[in-house]
Amino acid sequence: TSAKKIALETPGCECLQLVSFHSTSKGFIGECGRRGGYMELHHIDPYVQTQLYKLASSGLCSGVPGQIMTSLMVKPPLPCGESYDTFMKEEGEIYESLKRRAKILVDGLNSIDGIECVQAEGAMYAFPRITNFPEKAIVEAKAEGQSPDTLYALSLLEETGICVVPASGFGQAPGRIGFRTTFLPPEDKVIKAVGEFKRHHELFCNKYS
Repeated sequence: TSAKKIALETPGCECLQLVSFHSTSKGFIGECGRRGGYMELHHIDPYVQTQLYKLASSGLCSGVPGQIMTSLMVKPPLPCGESYDTFMKEEGEIYESLKRRAKILVDGLNSIDGIECVQAEGAMYAFPRITNFPEKAIVEAKAEGQSPDTLYALSLLEETGICVVPASGFGQAPGRIGFRTTFLPPEDKVIKAVGEFKRHHELFCNKYS
């Protein structure tokens, strides 16, 4: 369900100004690395559209593979096409695998003492919260001019090789400490990552206890 669909179906929102973005790497097919996508302007002033088009035209466009991927994303095989059955089968398998990976990651994070995470239902990311962040770690982060979750993310990267994004970059509530991670890797790697998250968290908390 898209925001545009809701807007068009909601009384009083027929003329809502809406800018939509979509890409091959952020869609549920999860083709990370394939750089292609689009921006749609809905009920945006024509003059503004002209200026945005001018700005977009001054930059480089997506490469040929990205453009092909975007075309396939917005125009999938039709039911009468030869590849339709294969496409639907693969799409279904990807979707079911994403649901399994999301559950593995979130359940795994919630099994770690001191980490809480809500179910990932609207994106390919999870935003766990650290509830037992050591006070000494907060002091060290401040001394180094970092946010506490940046200190944690760098520690995680150095200890396990797992790269996450400090949640402080997403406007989290004051006092909250956490990070953003994803469940896009293959299922076996997500399972392994959960174990590494747990191992690092215990080491981090012991280090600053």
